[in-house]
Amino acid sequence: MNRDLHPDQLEALRIVVDLGTFEAAARALHITPSAISQRMKALESSVGRVLLQRSKPVTLTESGEIVLRLARQFALLAGDAERALGAETDQPGFTTVPLAVNADSLATWVLPALAPLTGSDGLVFDFYREDQAFSTELLRRGTVMGAITSEAEPVQGCTVRAIGRMRYRPVATPAFRDRWFGTGATAAALESAPAVVFDRRDTLQHDYLSSKGVASDRQPPLHYVPASVDYAAAVTLGLGWGMLPHAQADLAEAAGELVELDPGARIDVPLYWQQWRLESAALAAVAAALAAAAPQR
Repeated sequence: MNRDLHPDQLEALRIVVDLGTFEAAARALHITPSAISQRMKALESSVGRVLLQRSKPVTLTESGEIVLRLARQFALLAGDAERALGAETDQPGFTTVPLAVNADSLATWVLPALAPLTGSDGLVFDFYREDQAFSTELLRRGTVMGAITSEAEPVQGCTVRAIGRMRYRPVATPAFRDRWFGTGATAAALESAPAVVFDRRDTLQHDYLSSKGVASDRQPPLHYVPASVDYAAAVTLGLGWGMLPHAQADLAEAAGELVELDPGARIDVPLYWQQWRLESAALAAVAAALAAAAPQR
């Protein structure tokens, strides 16, 4: 491999992957699609590997994932330097930080935690919404620089630290509870009462059902609502019962809109922060902000 990789070629790869097509990348960089293609061919020639499948949207090869990670690291460190130099002239630049965050964290505590960093720290965020059990795959592919995950085992080339946990409890409206759970949250009642599930990779409701003795072939009717705020709204409107974190359930319970379906029942999901093993002021600021704000229950 030729080690003389040009920054404009790495930038072209990063923008093409982010936007999906050569044409969109060309518009973003104010050059022609032909120039983008030439940069990509030169980069692939330097690396000696095919980096992109020219589909729409483009897809990375395994080699492309490795080089994309390099491209993002270069952009991150260049952004750190630009902001540091800009601070000397009161004209700080901005650094884009792509992050993988689960929907419930994004809807509750992550945005307030990171909002201060968009001011004097000059950061802008590209959020990838992904379940905490699957977000490390985006780290492996080089798509994101950091991820909130439930995985304690670090991805190769990354560091990991425990930052907190989210506690989920089964809740429902008072009317729903009275209709379906007059004798309590028994296995028989749970097999019949409709439940609200985030998506088909969400296991929280199924884990709770299993803990109550409900067999996998005796699942209740399920509503799928794949958005955190809308999920909470569906439960509050009485579509079914669901597992909600404290941050979403507490106010509704205080207002009498929701009640605990099974007092004392809970599922704790550990939260870990994984990031590239890279000395970066931007990533350090993000890590500190998330660690300070992460829920402990």
